[in-house]
Amino acid sequence: MRARVRERPCAVCGRAPRGFGLRPARQGLPWHHFCSMRCLEIGSARVKRGRPVIDKTRMERQAIKDARRPFAEALTELGLMEPFHDRTAEEIDRLIEACVTGFQDSMQAQALNDAIPF
Repeated sequence: MRARVRERPCAVCGRAPRGFGLRPARQGLPWHHFCSMRCLEIGSARVKRGRPVIDKTRMERQAIKDARRPFAEALTELGLMEPFHDRTAEEIDRLIEACVTGFQDSMQAQALNDAIPF
């Protein structure tokens, strides 16, 4: 049985990748997968300019902003708000993004485990 490799969508348009990939020269940066030579060229140009390959959509930016209040409420309920009180919105957003990304990565990894959940 072949081990499954987690397939990531095209880093530019979100379609299924078609074998095109890019790994930035700096150590520790992840591979980016693309669906076409055109998307590979766009992604490569963005990396060379030092910009992220995928910008957040308007909806993603709004969702992160909307998550700030429940995050603050949970911190307050747990008595943890004081260390976060003087943090910038960008720092709080990084924490929210880290939680969401970790959650999604775990869900995707679990989905690759051929167990049927029903």
